Amino acid sequence: MAKKSKEEEEITTEEAFRSLGRFFSWIEEKITPGAEFREHMTKSRVEFLKGIRSLVDTKIDDLEKRHGKREAKKATKVEVE
Repeated sequence: MAKKSKEEEEITTEEAFRSLGRFFSWIEEKITPGAEFREHMTKSRVEFLKGIRSLVDTKIDDLEKRHGKREAKKATKVEVE
């Protein structure tokens, strides 16, 4: 079986986020960002986080459907003679 090249290897989620962070840092170091650039980057970060939130919400909904929401037990009043 042939070895995969560096480009073909799968990266972990942690490595992907670390790389994304390094990319943003590199951009900010190499380019003097103007106000328009900063505004776009802020919006893109917000949209990125909203995307992550939608993934988490979907997973939560899936788990709740699979395991069912547990209803709280209600007390029943019983008269004692």
